[in-house]
Amino acid sequence: MFKKLRRGNLGDSIFAVIVFLFGVSMLALIMGVIFQLWIQSGDSREEFGLSFLWGREYNPSTGIYGALPFIYGTLVTAFNAIVIAGPIGLGIAVFLVEVAPERINRIVGFLVEMLAAIPSIVYGLWGFFVLAPFLGDYVVPPLQGVFGWIPIFQGTFVPATVFTASIVLAVMILPTVAAISRDVIRAVPDAQREAMYALGATRWEMFSRAVLPYARNGVLGALILGLGRAAGETMAVTFIIGNRPEIFSSFFGQGATIASQIAAQFPEAGGLTLSVLMQLGLILFIITITINVGARLLVSLLSRGPEGGMRT
Repeated sequence: MFKKLRRGNLGDSIFAVIVFLFGVSMLALIMGVIFQLWIQSGDSREEFGLSFLWGREYNPSTGIYGALPFIYGTLVTAFNAIVIAGPIGLGIAVFLVEVAPERINRIVGFLVEMLAAIPSIVYGLWGFFVLAPFLGDYVVPPLQGVFGWIPIFQGTFVPATVFTASIVLAVMILPTVAAISRDVIRAVPDAQREAMYALGATRWEMFSRAVLPYARNGVLGALILGLGRAAGETMAVTFIIGNRPEIFSSFFGQGATIASQIAAQFPEAGGLTLSVLMQLGLILFIITITINVGARLLVSLLSRGPEGGMRT
């Protein structure tokens, strides 16, 4: 790279060096975070070893620590959130690009993006005092009436539950999924649409056979980014999930995520408990990296197919 820099003019060389340093600084920052988490979680690793990952009990008063309830809670709530927010976000993006008039497009687009600017703690308060009572009065009873025979819909609903946390997380990641999907769909060349219309296709046929195959990698990236944010969300989940270190079997039960547990215990933690929280942070870091690497591999796999064009 530096051999190429010497061949250019001075301005280009300086610019290239500066942006190279910015890129390297990001890598250094990530490595620094991993190093600190690894060092400060040393006591926990030495005390519990790999059994910490599948330990089901977490009790600081007895000195027994296991990460499985938090790993389970993180994955389940993030998965629930993306299942709810994914179709809604994609639907909003399609409406804004393919259906809505320009004036409606600007208004709805602004409102969706504004959701991303609301502080996390406000979502938590809204979820506990507004959403949870509404769910308890109008959503949970009919849901249990129809699907009550399924274990995940059984139990008594209380305000702070996995169900409430999953819906709040879905609202929080909705701007990410909708905004990125909208930009990706908007970037599809109009020639794709015009070609389908010229063949007599309906609007749905045009979108499903010409636009969506062209934009699928970007839409998938939007979903993965939303999933990653849901997995790492802290304050809002701390308010509304109950922070009970148990492996729940019902969405109407209480649970905990890695981020909520760290937020709830970190201010008063010390000694071995602090080391345990650092190890939980390291596990969360690995989970988010795994999600992003998996997304890259999936996008790369899908990109091996025909790019763009119309799906017959």
